[in-house]
Amino acid sequence: MSFSVTEPSRRQKWFAGIMVIGYALITMLPLLWIVATGFKSSTDSIAYPPKILFEPTVEGYVNVFTTQTRLSGELADAPRADLPWYEQLVRDKGNTIVGPSRYSERFFNSVIIGFGSTFFAIVLGTAAAYAFSRFKVPLKDDLLFFILSTRMMPPIAVAIPIFLMFRNLGLNDTHAGMILLYTAINLSLSVWLINGFIDEIPIEYEEAALIDGYTRFQAFYKVVLPQAATGIASTAIFCLIFAWNEYALAVLLTSGTAQTAPPFIPTIIGVGGQDWPAVAAGATIFLVPVMVFTILLRKHLLRGITFGAVRK
Repeated sequence: MSFSVTEPSRRQKWFAGIMVIGYALITMLPLLWIVATGFKSSTDSIAYPPKILFEPTVEGYVNVFTTQTRLSGELADAPRADLPWYEQLVRDKGNTIVGPSRYSERFFNSVIIGFGSTFFAIVLGTAAAYAFSRFKVPLKDDLLFFILSTRMMPPIAVAIPIFLMFRNLGLNDTHAGMILLYTAINLSLSVWLINGFIDEIPIEYEEAALIDGYTRFQAFYKVVLPQAATGIASTAIFCLIFAWNEYALAVLLTSGTAQTAPPFIPTIIGVGGQDWPAVAAGATIFLVPVMVFTILLRKHLLRGITFGAVRK
């Protein structure tokens, strides 16, 4: 019995395209709303019914990077001609800038901790995955399942023991402590994903390299790594997304020096209360690095998800 694959009709293609576009719009709507709120004024951001058409302003972006206080008396009538544009924007609201906010510090903490933990998770995960794939490891299947089982447990379930250990070790509110923690959490995912990619690489390639005089490390570096680059890149994206967005442990273990952006953004308070445009602006800026990282590696991500899915 033979089967033939027919080309989809024009109507089927149009229907599939409409479904994909519709799904994309639905999933992107909250993101678009956050971006739009970042360009609203404080009044428009809390208007009811919500405003779709509004006069854009960068007030939220100025507020997220500055600390302000209310002006009163003679200071409110001070000349503004020699002030920069952002100071004039703040003065129009009856406020003045008293200094920078801590958003930049929290943002760079996220960069250091997120990318740092991703780097170590990928390096250690690649080495462990190669060992599981190429060497005879006692109780290999049991060890791999144990590694995977650590991912099944929600991090908040072990938050109190981790907090007590970090306090005794002096790792609370430190970059090193958060990098170590996120590396440990991401390591199970890294080992499992990369192990699957290395298993797909024929071992004969390495054997040929060893016969040609390569050492085991040279064969790993020059033969295995280039072919596993797709899987490593896709794994790096997943590890970074977790470390970048993690909230619960960051709230518990950091408060100042190493606090990341997720627990800081909801605490942005304006002069008159919660500053929703500043919160939306901070969230929009926070999305940019991981979005750029994902876009740069999008080809590897697509190939990595489907790698080995179709076999002859």
